[in-house]
Amino acid sequence: MSRTIYLSPPDVGPLEESYVLAALRSGWVAPVGPDLDAFESEVARRVGTQGAVAVSSGTAALHLALLGVGVGPGDVVIVPTLTFVATANAVRYIGARPVFVDCDPHSGNIDVALLAELLGRLRERGERVAAVVPVDMFGSCVDYTALLPVCAEADVPVVEDAAEALGAHHHGRAAGSFGRIGALSFNGNKIITTSGGGMLVSDDPALLSRARHLATQAREPTPHYEHRETGFNYRLSNLLAALGRAQLVRLDGMIWRRRQLREHYAKLFAAVPGVELIGAEDAEANCWLTCIRVDQRRSGWRAAELGAHLAGRGIETRPVWKPMHRQPVFAGAESLLTGAADALFADGLTLPSGSALTEQQVTSVLGAIDEFLAARVGATTG
Repeated sequence: MSRTIYLSPPDVGPLEESYVLAALRSGWVAPVGPDLDAFESEVARRVGTQGAVAVSSGTAALHLALLGVGVGPGDVVIVPTLTFVATANAVRYIGARPVFVDCDPHSGNIDVALLAELLGRLRERGERVAAVVPVDMFGSCVDYTALLPVCAEADVPVVEDAAEALGAHHHGRAAGSFGRIGALSFNGNKIITTSGGGMLVSDDPALLSRARHLATQAREPTPHYEHRETGFNYRLSNLLAALGRAQLVRLDGMIWRRRQLREHYAKLFAAVPGVELIGAEDAEANCWLTCIRVDQRRSGWRAAELGAHLAGRGIETRPVWKPMHRQPVFAGAESLLTGAADALFADGLTLPSGSALTEQQVTSVLGAIDEFLAARVGATTG
């Protein structure tokens, strides 16, 4: 195994091995089976929705969710500019048009006041806004107390991209349960993993039934293969669902471990001028990734310098997501911006946050950061 300390590596062990082995020995190795059914039920219960549909990726979940709420070619879908590209790509799959909106500078989540302004502008122009897709960034829920009334007033459905946020809450309500339908991701770097995979969660049985139908090649319930519309091969494997079930058992412990890491970082940077932990005040976050923002004018150093220092010691970091309005694939897309996402991209850095990190690895990361900070203090006072 590599000695690199990764940002958010999979956290798997004996329990996952036992679940997958049992599924393999059962003979259910296709995208159907008892572990798949159980995984859907267990995730729905955890999120607090009436049902769930397991699929091959979080991106597939977003694609099906948008189709389910009626997004069609030429429609507008509002997407935060600060997100992973999958959120916007899923809009393009349908032939709809993503319109980007900026983020809150402190949480990285969608700027709700700016969203309200954008909805008003689009309505005045007669545009059909088919959906709003808020993203729960880095494991912190959007301020849904503010957002949901804005979307309800505009009569626009909410598709919650909770890919990073399983186990997080907003005012006691679980991520994924807001809006008409939510999408989760179980990619290898997420809070829990099925190697690759995702899930749709909703209280609307018709939406879930439609998603399940499309995810299985839109096959009609006949003895022969019959298809009246174009479907997709999006269902999750029973074997991978077994892995997910074991991960879900351990979810609370994984969140606790990530919160401990965030507390370590908070203490380390508490007395460092110009360094802010993004979303640090959110006690209901799952702490999927801990991100810092560095004000060079106050700190005397840039986030990228810390990233380079850690890379030299075999420690992975990454900048915050490059905003969608800066991506070449979305050149010319309409956006309503304040500069907040650009600033986070320029000044932000994500730090190793995985629950699988050993105590020795955590000590190495903290020591390397402390070494960097000590050198900068010495340079400024010497």
